[in-house]
Amino acid sequence: MGKDNIAEMSFLGHLEDLRWHIVRSCVAVVICMIGAFIFKGFIFDVILTAPKSPDFITARILCKIGACINDKPFQLVSTEMAGQFSAHIMISMVAGIIIAFPYIVYQIWSFIAPALYENERKYAQGAVFWISFLFILGVLFGYYLIVPLSVHFLGSYQVSSEIANMITLNSYFQVVSSVTLATGIIFELPIFILFLTKIGVVTPEFLSKYRRHAFIIILIIAAVITPPDVFSQILVTIPLMGLFEASIIVSRRMLKKQKENENLPVKPS
Repeated sequence: MGKDNIAEMSFLGHLEDLRWHIVRSCVAVVICMIGAFIFKGFIFDVILTAPKSPDFITARILCKIGACINDKPFQLVSTEMAGQFSAHIMISMVAGIIIAFPYIVYQIWSFIAPALYENERKYAQGAVFWISFLFILGVLFGYYLIVPLSVHFLGSYQVSSEIANMITLNSYFQVVSSVTLATGIIFELPIFILFLTKIGVVTPEFLSKYRRHAFIIILIIAAVITPPDVFSQILVTIPLMGLFEASIIVSRRMLKKQKENENLPVKPS
């Protein structure tokens, strides 16, 4: 189905189609949320509390190079009557969104794809895979690198020896969930740049010209999402700069293919 066929569908028809895509996405999130709620032992004991342990893989690797972290793991406390239950609900929702993300992207693509021309759909093949892959890669990057570094810094930081840290359940899980979701979104940078290139907002030449400015912005982002130490910021800045360079390559390749398609001879009808 191309744009001409899509034009035949009424506005209400488009809304009805969109509604069902949204409904299916929400159902997928709820199903994944219920699964995460049921397997709370695995979610909480194995996944969420692992980054604060000295036995976590990141902590062990860093310790081998002389940068041990979380060597004094803290105990989480719940200070509210419904604290553990609300944390259970919140984490189940976050887990449901992350697990169902590829299906949500697929539903968005299913709604958009029929409105594209044949050559546009052909070029965008694999979009669902790459969007999902980059998001999951970003989540894993945040979980395995930024979260343990953040937990180490924030959990051990003291303004006075007279003040003891008692880390609450909700505050800990907010750090874990916000960092992983943020890095998942940040890793969509190549897709975002590809979209801006497609609509003519940016060009590869523009991105290359302002590479230094992009580097400053990436440093600021790294400073915001990491503990305030140079080592952590460098660990985050390197892959983000790699993503930016990859965005330039993707942008250049897309423009090249667009020009090739424009120069193709038109077949006689």
